[in-house]
Amino acid sequence: MLPGSSEPGRPLVFAHRGSSRRHAEHTLDAYLLAIEEGADGLECDVRLTRDGHLVCLHDSRIDRTSDGRGRVSTQTLAELDRFDFASWRADLPDSPDELIIDRYRVDDRWRAKVLTLDRLLGVATDAGRPIRLLIETKHPVRYGGAVELALLKLLRRYGLDAPDPDRPLQVSVMSFSSGAIRRVRQQAPVLPTVMLIDVWSVPSRIGWLPPGSTVGGPGVQLLRAAPELVERLHRRGHSVYVWTVNEPDEVDLVVKLRVDGIISDRPAYVIERLRELGLRD
Repeated sequence: MLPGSSEPGRPLVFAHRGSSRRHAEHTLDAYLLAIEEGADGLECDVRLTRDGHLVCLHDSRIDRTSDGRGRVSTQTLAELDRFDFASWRADLPDSPDELIIDRYRVDDRWRAKVLTLDRLLGVATDAGRPIRLLIETKHPVRYGGAVELALLKLLRRYGLDAPDPDRPLQVSVMSFSSGAIRRVRQQAPVLPTVMLIDVWSVPSRIGWLPPGSTVGGPGVQLLRAAPELVERLHRRGHSVYVWTVNEPDEVDLVVKLRVDGIISDRPAYVIERLRELGLRD
């Protein structure tokens, strides 16, 4: 079986920024719901604060996903903690998932706060079942390669810098930056890495990935344009995780192409669709 692969024909389902269609992205509620929904894994983006903490945020600024303003990189964790990172999703109803929150004994104080990677690792570790975590480092950023160094230091503290089949939580590092993938490979030689690919990455269309890459991570729109990419990556020994798959025709496409992992804002929907296709118990 290829590194990072699922059972043949049974793709893994990863919750993109948590169950982010039902809760504000990168919040504890989004990730706890994804675990409850049965996602095989979770996906998050990480950025460094001014005082060196890794926080789960996609954008370089907090304007879109909080009631604050400014760049993540110029603020300390304490400064970010002043803001609400959940209420911007005014389109969502009041949370129906209080039982989930109680089950995981989450302190209400942290539910709308910026989510640190440290806290997410703790939640995933305590999930009570096998979980895979995909961590994307964002580039270009103010602190450059310090992001990967801080990430690997934290993973070592949890004993997660190398695969261990006896451990419920398994981690892979993702990036659109080949330099980031190379830094991870140099510092943690056996940690799985996902080279993310967008529609403009022309060399990737032939299935070539930079040295150190374990898994190819194409966007679903790239696979629409170049469906043969999955087979080419498989022939070169790479598993394939595709993002961000949310619609019925997208699920059907990537299943037909036999991808190994599906990254979705709607993990519960994808899981149900796989059941309908006979690919999930």
